[in-house]
Amino acid sequence: MAAFTSHQTQTHFLCKLPITNKSTRIKPIVTRVRMSYQESGPSLAVVGVTGAVGQEFLSVLSDRDFPYRSIKMLASKRSAGKEFSFQDKNYTIEELTENSFDDVDIALFSAGGSISKKFGPIAVDKGTVVVDNSSAFRMVENVPLVIPEVNPEAMSGIKLGTGKGALIANPNCSTIICLMAATPLHRHAKVTRMVVSTYQAASGAGAAAMEELELQTREVLDGKPPTCNIFNQQYAFNLFSHNAPIVSNGYNEEEMKLVKETRKIWNDKDVRVTATCIRVPVMRAHAESVNLKFENPLDEETAKNILSNAPGVVVIDDRASNHFPTPLEVSNKDDVAVGRIRRDVSQDGNYGLDIFVCGDQIRKGAALNAIQIAEMLL
Repeated sequence: MAAFTSHQTQTHFLCKLPITNKSTRIKPIVTRVRMSYQESGPSLAVVGVTGAVGQEFLSVLSDRDFPYRSIKMLASKRSAGKEFSFQDKNYTIEELTENSFDDVDIALFSAGGSISKKFGPIAVDKGTVVVDNSSAFRMVENVPLVIPEVNPEAMSGIKLGTGKGALIANPNCSTIICLMAATPLHRHAKVTRMVVSTYQAASGAGAAAMEELELQTREVLDGKPPTCNIFNQQYAFNLFSHNAPIVSNGYNEEEMKLVKETRKIWNDKDVRVTATCIRVPVMRAHAESVNLKFENPLDEETAKNILSNAPGVVVIDDRASNHFPTPLEVSNKDDVAVGRIRRDVSQDGNYGLDIFVCGDQIRKGAALNAIQIAEMLL
């Protein structure tokens, strides 16, 4: 059984930014003595550095010794001027403007779709390769939608040092976590239909949602009415349909992202995908129940062997002790965990499987995937 890649116990973890008290200075980032500075490395910009994913960008850059010669910390005007330390160097957060991308080789964006739509093309025009974590460009034709373990060939024509900028989209977190597990099986037996039910953590809605879940939990236990600023309903000790807007076919936007992004990433417009996305009161890391129908037969043991050898995947499938993946086990971990690997008894033969997948939404579902894309550019 593969071991998790964990950074939870290392001493260079980032101190998270304060969420609600906007007048509070940013806490310093505690690092061990470890520098990624390389004079020959690319120049970086982190857009949305004060958010949960922006902070995770920095954590992953440090964890993986990503080389850079310079790094800009960019955020809104409200955060500009705040200071913190990263890898033993002091940084001042700069306001994001049209001039922010002069001499920037790679920009990591996680500041929302509207910011990406405005500033992403500006950065590209200045020769920057933009790795965008929003949904702004995912379904745009000729913009690669990339999971490095799944479809690295999609960005094969993009190079650093040519003076030519480009956009690369990070898929939705649920799509990344799902396809990390489903793709190795798809390569072996070809998935023709996939049914996904997600159990999505507060982390998917950002740092403010994580804080509100904690606050609500305390309030409900104290017999107080819960504060409902993010979801407009009680989240603690509850679950509800994902808060994304409902579209004309009755699905919500989160569910349709799984449908459309899977087809694009697999380059298969005929694969049938349906999804139901649910918010659950978990702080961090998403879980997904995935039912797969195959064109070719695939038995349980072969599937386990395939997943055990898949990059970025760890199998937790101990039926004797009823031990399978949980969000807690994958929080702050790089790998996606897969278990409950069993034949779909509603189908004849070995043409269907059910699996249960858990992955850290902030890490592999966002920041780590983006940094892996950036690593492919080096």
